[in-house]
Amino acid sequence: MSHSHHTPEHHTPEPHTPRAPHTPHDHSAPDPGHGLGAPDPDPGAPAHDHRHELSTDQAEMLDLDAEVLASHIASLTDWLPLTAAPRHIVDLGSGTGAGTFALLARFPEAHVTAVDSSAPHLQRLREKACAAGLDGRVRTVHADLDAAAWPDLGAPDLVWASASMHHMADPDQALRHVRELLAPDGLFALLELSGFPRFMPSGEEAALEERAHTASDRFHAEHVPHRGAAWGPKLTAAGFGIAGERTLDVRIEAPENPAIARYALAGLTRLRTTVAETLSPEDLRALDTLIAPENLTPRRDLTVRTSRQIWAARP
Repeated sequence: MSHSHHTPEHHTPEPHTPRAPHTPHDHSAPDPGHGLGAPDPDPGAPAHDHRHELSTDQAEMLDLDAEVLASHIASLTDWLPLTAAPRHIVDLGSGTGAGTFALLARFPEAHVTAVDSSAPHLQRLREKACAAGLDGRVRTVHADLDAAAWPDLGAPDLVWASASMHHMADPDQALRHVRELLAPDGLFALLELSGFPRFMPSGEEAALEERAHTASDRFHAEHVPHRGAAWGPKLTAAGFGIAGERTLDVRIEAPENPAIARYALAGLTRLRTTVAETLSPEDLRALDTLIAPENLTPRRDLTVRTSRQIWAARP
């Protein structure tokens, strides 16, 4: 990043941090992360633990999320009730950069500090920034956002957190950190899921998908307890004033974007991992048939249906 006062030497893109902001048992959770509709790629998984082998698949899922939902992410960046164009943005839980690149496109004078606890995902983000000629506008910070103290991230005009806050062990503490971090006239944009993506058009396939999601919901109720939290009251309790709130409903037909079939395959495969021990044997066999690549990827009758909520808040 070109602003030297935001880039102290000891916070170069490769610091080593001990653990991820995600709880260690949510690694298979198909929980939308760091985009609008992607089943959770667990972008906080540290490279040194048993989840390392999932990193490539997770990164591809994040990239598909960015590709399929690009126009919807852009509509949210357009909506932000900013008083001036931000010059320094922090993307908390950036993953491979869906939000980072949308924000760079929306605010051409801005620099983005992308913060995540997955070193491989930050490396992928840097590679994408270099390929796009944007590396001079991006700084990456490898950090544990559940830590009592955060690294020096400067005083950003905008903090963006897309589907990452619910993974925090203590989101109230994280919200207080964000409030302390922001410039006095800054804005915090908090995006969270209000529904998992659905893909099947109708009939028994859609009913099977719903049963799998019901089983997944039970998993998440135990392992990701802050999913679906009351973020408005939490923001207020942390000392923010709510500047705006919006619900974005997403519906994209497969003929509009051939990547949707690949997106559905990746998402439903992650879902299958979560529910493997809880679905009935009959449903599991049917799900395996449904998500076989030779069956799913040629389809053009799929849709992406999901919704997201965004809160804009000022300190």
